[in-house]
Amino acid sequence: MNVMSNEELWEAVLAQIQLSISPANFATWFKGTKIISREKTQVMVSVPSSFVKEWLEQKYNDIILKILHGLDNSIKEVKYCIEKQSLKIKAPRKKISYQEEAGQLGFEGLEIDKETNLNPRYTFENFVVGSFNELAHAAAQAVIQKPGLVYNPLFIYGGVGLGKTHLLEAIGNEVYKNFPEKKIKYIPSQKFIEDVVRAIRKHKMEFFKSSYREIDLLIVDDVQFLAGKEKTQEEFFHIFNLLYEKNKQVVISSDCPPRAIPSLTERLRSRFTGGMIADISQPDFETRVAILKTKAREVGTDFPNEIYTFIAESVQKNIRELEGALNRVIVYQKINNKPPDINIVKSLLGKIIKGGRKKITHKKIISTVAEFYGLTEKDIIIPSRKKEIVKPRQIAMYLLRRELNSSFSFIGERFGGKDHTTVIHSCEKINSQLQKDKNLEEEIQMIAQRIYNS
Repeated sequence: MNVMSNEELWEAVLAQIQLSISPANFATWFKGTKIISREKTQVMVSVPSSFVKEWLEQKYNDIILKILHGLDNSIKEVKYCIEKQSLKIKAPRKKISYQEEAGQLGFEGLEIDKETNLNPRYTFENFVVGSFNELAHAAAQAVIQKPGLVYNPLFIYGGVGLGKTHLLEAIGNEVYKNFPEKKIKYIPSQKFIEDVVRAIRKHKMEFFKSSYREIDLLIVDDVQFLAGKEKTQEEFFHIFNLLYEKNKQVVISSDCPPRAIPSLTERLRSRFTGGMIADISQPDFETRVAILKTKAREVGTDFPNEIYTFIAESVQKNIRELEGALNRVIVYQKINNKPPDINIVKSLLGKIIKGGRKKITHKKIISTVAEFYGLTEKDIIIPSRKKEIVKPRQIAMYLLRRELNSSFSFIGERFGGKDHTTVIHSCEKINSQLQKDKNLEEEIQMIAQRIYNS
């Protein structure tokens, strides 16, 4: 009987696991793992980080052990250890020092690449995957394997602070690592706008365009800011076409899908929808806990589970606010040279939690809905039967009912004294459409995110 080598044994395990979990989760938790030793009844598996170690122990150990025992019935136990990954040696590029915003956390040695504008802190290793971002992560993994050949362009959208920038820069950093000869450029759309204006003013438009011609991977963040800027959109359209025709990869992010970006030219909207569109929504509780643990361990610390649980239950809007709450706890620990207990954490985060639960008013909902559809508050309040007015008005009524539990008569008064039966009809109509219209569901979800995030 032939005995399987460690490599063959682990390949057999991975082949079975791959059939039972999503590609995104498989890439996140099993990339870079391997069996490094077998002693009697125990197998030792190396993993790339402490977070992966904990996740495999808690979430996947039973299935791993079951598969291993099925392949070799002498195996009774699986252990995990962290093995540091060797670094690839690449030709040096110009660097500029990077000062982490939360400077007291002490992220030493971080530098933004002057040529690519990429922040090395943003990697797939510290990007936590959950149901809220699984599709976007899987699409990103496909892009880094074959830049320019699949999902081009890749358009990622979602609310504020949900990890879009992290994912975009992780794509850039991974492509740079795998294809060091490729030219990569990450640029926020506001910086792109500034560069276009400067080039026009100094009569250097051709030079500006030529600087993009040799790029292999262009990453543009927050493209919604191009809305209404016709000249910038025109230049971006030409650059996009130039790269696309040469099979160069373009990755774009926005706070909403292409069809919902106001004042966007139809030809750009068409280009944006021609590839892969993936959304990132709000993380669930389990993912929020995982994110907190990852961020804490990035700075070399850890806390009891009850602290992670309290923060995850208290801060639910976005990842940025989660990090802000965690930073306060970390700073307290550094100043006092001891970890805080749960009562101290509750005291530290009291103001943040109360602020995160700020009262939402009917005026806030109405103004946000109006702004989302490019209207004024007056437009949706005054009587009008125009289709472009009726739909936003009905959505505003629906959200007043859903978010504030306002009475139908109260809602009617806010809209020029409409009868409560009109409000009931509007709410029922939106409820009915939500059952069959996925696009409407996405629109209302984005409006709700703006209501609570702005």
